[in-house]
Amino acid sequence: MTRRLAEVAKKVGVSEATVSRVLNGKPGVSEATRQAVLSALDVLGYERPTQLRGERARLVGLVLPELQNPIFPAFAEVIGGALAQLGLTPVLCTQTKGGVSEADYVELLLQQQVSGVVFAGGLYAQAEAPHDHYRLLADRNIPVVLVNAAIEHLGFPSVSCDDAVAVEQAWRHLASLGHERIGLVLGPGDHVPSARKLAAARAIGEVPDEFVARAIFSIEGGHAAASRLIDRGVTGIICASDPLALGAVRAARRKGHEVPSRVSVVGYDDSAFMNCTEPPLTTVRQPIEAMGRAAVELLNAQIGGTVVPAEELLFEPELVVRGSTAQAPKA
Repeated sequence: MTRRLAEVAKKVGVSEATVSRVLNGKPGVSEATRQAVLSALDVLGYERPTQLRGERARLVGLVLPELQNPIFPAFAEVIGGALAQLGLTPVLCTQTKGGVSEADYVELLLQQQVSGVVFAGGLYAQAEAPHDHYRLLADRNIPVVLVNAAIEHLGFPSVSCDDAVAVEQAWRHLASLGHERIGLVLGPGDHVPSARKLAAARAIGEVPDEFVARAIFSIEGGHAAASRLIDRGVTGIICASDPLALGAVRAARRKGHEVPSRVSVVGYDDSAFMNCTEPPLTTVRQPIEAMGRAAVELLNAQIGGTVVPAEELLFEPELVVRGSTAQAPKA
């Protein structure tokens, strides 16, 4: 018991006497401190006293597909900070290949009696992926918010960057520079944000199938996909993420083409250090701060008992022009 008091007190930054008062239901402790102590118990893996077990933990799961793409740590920082301001403790769940799956994390979070879950870049965006774990959360009435486009009928609110506007901005930028053979490097065929991007491009101009290349979301995937497009004569490439775009730059160089004098490349996200690449990457910026805070507001409203419609909030992206795009090469 003494060890538990000491560990919880150190975690929260209060005295052991304060922790003891919380655990024994004694007065003289602020509500914020009380919640912090209870959250520390949950995080450290200690069982709550019997009289406090009826309360749902002030924990919130934050489920991400990876941390290699800088956009996900950026979302985690914003969402985690906003949760902490509300007295909620984020539990970061990062998937690894061959390791713990998204469904496994949901099971673990339910065991911890989390107050809610925020997903970013999850399987909800892939039509052919398994979705039973989302239905499990809905059946348990666990508050959930999704970041970026999801398949229909999951029944959760979401915050998304407008994929159609993003592609329109990138396409019109390349067209203004004289590019006529514009290709797209997108995610898998069942990936909803990629489908939206393709639909938007085809609403603006002619995009033959041979100018669309699919890839896994990585530098290597972008390299392979862009290589195919360059071989087909594309001079401007719009990518569905910044790592894909960096792969496209590498592909062009491996083929002896300068970027941007022979091939122009546009990314998506404006994640960390894209202004430090060579050349600095032209990209479409997601409003991470606004989206992350909106996701937390939607989640907190649900935790407080407010009924939040299962609607999508669309946020406007912003084209950031740097050094990876230039006038189309003369024939």
